[in-house]
Amino acid sequence: MTYQDTFKRYELKYLISKEQKEGLLGAMEGHMELDAYGRTTIMNIYYDTPDSLLIRRSLEKPVYKEKLRLRSYGVASSDTKVFVELKKKYDGIVYKRRTSATEKEAVAYLNHDRPLAQTDQITEEIDYFKSFYQKLVPAMVISYEREAYFDTGGSDLRITLDENILWREQDLTLRSEAYGSPILRDDQTLVEIKVGGAMPLWLAHSLSELGIFQTSFSKYGNAYLQRERQLRCGLTA
Repeated sequence: MTYQDTFKRYELKYLISKEQKEGLLGAMEGHMELDAYGRTTIMNIYYDTPDSLLIRRSLEKPVYKEKLRLRSYGVASSDTKVFVELKKKYDGIVYKRRTSATEKEAVAYLNHDRPLAQTDQITEEIDYFKSFYQKLVPAMVISYEREAYFDTGGSDLRITLDENILWREQDLTLRSEAYGSPILRDDQTLVEIKVGGAMPLWLAHSLSELGIFQTSFSKYGNAYLQRERQLRCGLTA
């Protein structure tokens, strides 16, 4: 059985220090609470062409870009529910389509072109994406520890804090533990603010007071660039 979902929102990113994280968490008290997952390990397999066309285009910062990934919350087994996600960004707005299946079904679908049990508009979009780019293969596993917060006031505001972001090019499965090369320093946290409209004033004021400024940051993009530097230096991940 599959599950479908669609998101349309702005995703604003910030790299912060431990001190700024403490200040932000303090400012969030009374406004935000941890969601049902709490702090969890997120595992992603990013799909790309053999020549890394998708991520190379994305790094050129076009008006429109897209990516395909397979995600699990925690290490998966064959019958764990995972998410096939098609993520598009156009003119600063992120559109995410995702459908769920068991890990075994999702891998068969993405790696071996075996259809999912249920077909709908979202799976048709993913099918078109796969057909358009052709020969998509698992390219990289990226994992991280995430704290996810939701707005207690009922808005669509979400804030996530990601640490211990790791990447690897081998062992491209969600069934293995998180390991690999780090992207961030130990004292850094990646914050993502996800909102459908304007940011609330309390949050905008808190970011300003804490000296937290928006940045451009792609986990897959940074991992790819790190990989390229290692290859030029004759190193391996």
